[in-house]
Amino acid sequence: MKSWLRHGLAGLMLLEDARLPRESYQMKTESQSKSPPRDSVLARFLLGFQGDCLPGELAEYLALGLAGVVIYRRNFSSARGLQKLNSQIREAAGRPVLIGIDQEGGTRFALREPFTAWPSAAELGQLGDDESVECVARAMAGELRAVGCNLNFAPMLDLHTNPESPVTRDRSFGANPKLVGRLGAAFDHGLRRGGVLSCAKHFPGHGDAAVDPHMDLPVFTGTMERLEAAELVPFVAAIDGGVPLVMTAHILLPQIDAENPASLSRRMLDEVLRRRMGFGGVIMADDLGMGAIARRHGPGEAAVRTLGAGTDIAMLCHDWPAVAPAIAAVRKARQQGHFDEDEWSASLQRIDHACGLAESPDPRPSIDILGCAANLRLAEGIRMRLR
Repeated sequence: MKSWLRHGLAGLMLLEDARLPRESYQMKTESQSKSPPRDSVLARFLLGFQGDCLPGELAEYLALGLAGVVIYRRNFSSARGLQKLNSQIREAAGRPVLIGIDQEGGTRFALREPFTAWPSAAELGQLGDDESVECVARAMAGELRAVGCNLNFAPMLDLHTNPESPVTRDRSFGANPKLVGRLGAAFDHGLRRGGVLSCAKHFPGHGDAAVDPHMDLPVFTGTMERLEAAELVPFVAAIDGGVPLVMTAHILLPQIDAENPASLSRRMLDEVLRRRMGFGGVIMADDLGMGAIARRHGPGEAAVRTLGAGTDIAMLCHDWPAVAPAIAAVRKARQQGHFDEDEWSASLQRIDHACGLAESPDPRPSIDILGCAANLRLAEGIRMRLR
C-alpha cells in the first residue's frame, strides 16, 4: 500500500464555435504516426448517441479526432448489428479510437443474450476467488472484442458499505476494502489479458451515500482518514496493478472539498489521484448529463470545470443537444487560456496512448464465441460453487 495511505492525509485540505479556430495536434504513438492531425478539443470527449445508426454529426466528430464513443443497449438490436456499428465507428475515425461499454456482469449493467450471463460482482465477491474472477473477466473481454468493443467500464471498486445504496447493490465485490481491491485487480488483469482496456470506477468511491448520482448529487461526509482506510484502498490496488483508466464519481465530499464534487475537484483529481496516488493513466469523468451535475451546471460549464480540475476525457452520453455547447465552451476556454498548456499536452498524450493500447493487433475472436459452451460452463460453475 502507498506510504501516504499508511501515514494519513489529515493535513490535505488542500457546435463547436466556428469563429474560434480549431486546435490540432499530431498523434505521437507509433501505431498512430500516420494519422492526420486531430482536433485537440474533440480529443477530450467521449460521446454517446441515440438510435442504432451512426449519426452523421458523430461521424464528423470522429473524423476530426473525437476520443471515442460510448455504446448502450439502445444502440443495437443484435450482436452482429453491434459489430457492424463498431466497424462504422472505426472507419469514420480513421485512427485508433475508444469504443466503451458497460459489461459488469450480473443483470443491472450487463449485456444480454447472446452474450454470456456472467455472475455479478456481488456473486464473485461471495466466492472470493481471484483466479475465477480473472478467468471471467478474460472470457468477458473475448466476447467484447468479438463485437468490436475495446473498453469496458469495469471493474467497479465502490464498497458496498450501505445495504440500501442504489449504486453498489449487486454491482460491488463487497464491503471489505482489501477484498474489493484484490478482486478488482484480478478483474482488471483479466480484461487486459483478454485484449480489452479496463476502467476502474467510481473514484473515490460512493462510501455510505444513499443517493443515485443519475438523479441528484450524493454526499459523503467521511474524512480523508476514512477514505484512506476504506474507499481508496481498492483504487490503490488497481493503480499498483497498472489499470489504464479511472472513472470519477459525481459525489460531494464536504470535509475535503466543500465546493466541488469529486469529478470537478482539483483537490481530488490532481492532488490526490494524480499526485498522491501516482496514477499516470487516463482520468475519465462519468457522464456529465447525470442529475448530480446537470442540476447544477450547464454542459459547457461542467465540461470546462472537469477538464480544468484534471480530467482527461469528459463523457456526455444521453443528451445529444448538450454536446455542441460543451465542445464550444471548452474550445472558447482553451482559446482564452483557461487551461494550463503543459497539462493539456500531457492529457492528449495519455489519451493517445490509451487509444493505441485499445486497438490490439491480434485478430478478433469470431462472434461465435458469444455464449459459447466454454463460457457458459465457466459462469455456471461459479454459480454452482455458491449454492
